[in-house]
Amino acid sequence: MKLQSPHLTRHLARVVLTCAMALPTFAHAEMASGPTLYEQLGGKPAIVMIVHDMLANVVADNRINHYFAKTNISHLQMELVSQICELTDGPCKYTGLNMQQAHRGMNLKTADFNALVEDLQKSMNSNNVPLGLQNQLLNILAPMEPDVVHK
Repeated sequence: MKLQSPHLTRHLARVVLTCAMALPTFAHAEMASGPTLYEQLGGKPAIVMIVHDMLANVVADNRINHYFAKTNISHLQMELVSQICELTDGPCKYTGLNMQQAHRGMNLKTADFNALVEDLQKSMNSNNVPLGLQNQLLNILAPMEPDVVHK
């Protein structure tokens, strides 16, 4: 179809350009209104199970369990649940120590951090967390590594 009027052509071009420019805004609004990672994981009950199972894995993990020998595991579980809940846009507020303070003097190495991540991944697998959601959570937690590891 050939348009005869240059005025009509310019008008249609403006409409198309306006729609094209608005599309990313609509897409972002759609993504922002979607479920949070907290919701996708299953909310607090699911996070409690993931953290509980992760800590059971840690206690059984001879690579790192000595770091937790004098730890109040139930308190640690409560703190980790709050932290993950908050980081995934849940309603919780983490009030514990920052990661530098919490790990000061422990002399943790990258291998120790990686062992904990493996224990978390095992827990997420056993709780049927889809790989995409696992990756999203790990992407949120990974930046903490420099505050935990003391090379």
